[in-house]
Order: sequence, then structure tokens, then C-alpha cells
Amino acid sequence: MRNAMQPHRISQAVIHVLFTLVTLSMVLPFLLVVSISFSAEAELISSGYSLLPKVFSMEAYRLVLQAPKAILRAYGVTGTVTVAGTCLGLLLTAMTAYVISRQDFRYNRIGTFIIFFTMLFNGGLVPSYILMTQVLHLKDTLWALILPGMLTPFNIMVMKGFLGKIPGEIVESAKVDGARELTLFFRIILPLATPALATIGLFISFGFWNAWFPAMLYIDNPNLVPLQLMLVRIMDNIEFMTQNEQMLAQMGAAPQDFPALSARMAMVILAAGPMLLVFPFFQRYFVQGLTVGSLKG
Repeated sequence: MRNAMQPHRISQAVIHVLFTLVTLSMVLPFLLVVSISFSAEAELISSGYSLLPKVFSMEAYRLVLQAPKAILRAYGVTGTVTVAGTCLGLLLTAMTAYVISRQDFRYNRIGTFIIFFTMLFNGGLVPSYILMTQVLHLKDTLWALILPGMLTPFNIMVMKGFLGKIPGEIVESAKVDGARELTLFFRIILPLATPALATIGLFISFGFWNAWFPAMLYIDNPNLVPLQLMLVRIMDNIEFMTQNEQMLAQMGAAPQDFPALSARMAMVILAAGPMLLVFPFFQRYFVQGLTVGSLKG
């Protein structure tokens, strides 16, 4: 009996060691980023990076948060866009995927091909800009940040794979009981698709939270600048100041003391922190949704 259990224990030990190494490879870089953001710039230049700050400093956060009202406003814009875009994107993604996953829909194969085709080719940047600014007239509105990311072919295909595994007998029995299509979709299909909805919701929310390029194209109003674009602009300003010693001298700061490296890491923490807090609440749905729905054709 012991000889039979020994290979199992060895395999379990190998798996534990492997996943421990994978976990460390993900956790240690994040801890390094946090450490650098709280380190003094002169110490980083002289001694390099370390997992614990050798000289603790908040100068990077003071530099990035010099305009707290603008940062809070950018957080509000990004949060509004993320919440509204995720809710609308989930609804449209689920509806589109449900239609092309129905075997009794005559054009499900054609619809699937059209959606998949857009994964290979798109209209391009110039037509998209003309559409948003001159046709829809959405420049300097939050809709210009929401509409481009609401529907993506990849999310539709993942959702289709999950919904395609729901037994057709459930739909048929609901129809026999008199359920209409909207009742069937909202009261039966969506509750069964909770893992897939959580997975797609994370994909969509991450996309909206990290997006800065649409804002660079369509937003000129400073009150509508999202967090990511503001951090990009702050980073550009930091790069400019580090290359201009005369400006640093006017500010009374030595080049080796100006927190260029630590400020970059501070911006990473400010940008990624909220999403790191959200992810654990959806983790169990995320894993189940990926393994069940993503590979279905």
C-alpha cells in the first residue's frame, strides 16, 4: 500500500513545487514594484532594486498626486466608463452569443462566421475616427470611451461556447410552459450562464479600465480625461523633466533626487490597485467560466 502511494505523493510534491514557483514568479515582481514606488530615487540609482526599500520615501506619490482633485476626477471618469461599459457590454455580448448559439436559428453559422471574420480584419483607425466624430458626433463624450469596447468578437465566441453547452431541452420545456424569448433569456439562460458572465465581465472591465488610446483620440475636455490617459501624460511630463536639467534646477531638485523611476511604479500601483481588489471576488466564477466555455466551437 505504501509503495502504491509513493508515486502519488511524489507527483503531488512536484505539482506543489511547480505551482509555488509559478506563484512566486507572479508575486515577487509585484512586491518589487511596490518596493520601488516607496524607495528614494538616489538609492535606486546607486544600489538598484530590492524587495524592501532601503531608504523609504513617499516622494513619488507626492509627485504623482500633486493635483488630487484631477486624479479623483479621473478615477470617477474611469469608474463610470468601466461600470457602464461592462454592464452594457455584458448584455450585448450575452444577447449576441445566445442568438448564434441557438441550433434552431437559421443563420447561426453565417452569423458566427461574420463575427469570427471581424477577428481577422477590421475597418481601421481612420474610418473608426470618422464614424465616432463626424457621423455619431461623440467626440468629448463618455460614449466615445464606452462604445468602442462594448462588443468584441473574442468575448462573443467565449460566451457562445458556454451557452452552446446548455441543454436544448431546457429551452424547449420553457417554451412549452409558455415562456417568451425575453423571459427565457433573462430568467433561465442568464442565471445558468453566471460563470461565463463573470469571466466575460472581467475581460470587459479590464479592457475599459486599462484603455487610454480611445481617450487620446476622442477626448479634449480635461474634465473627461480617464485615469490611464492622465497617468500617461504625467509619465510624459516626468520624462521631459528628467531630460531637462535646467527645469529641474529651477524647481530646486537635483537630477539624482527627482523620482523618475519610483514615480513610474507609483503610477502602476495607482492604476492597477482597484482591479486587484475586485478580482478575488470573481475568481471562482472566472476559473469555471474559462474551463467550461472557451473551447466550444
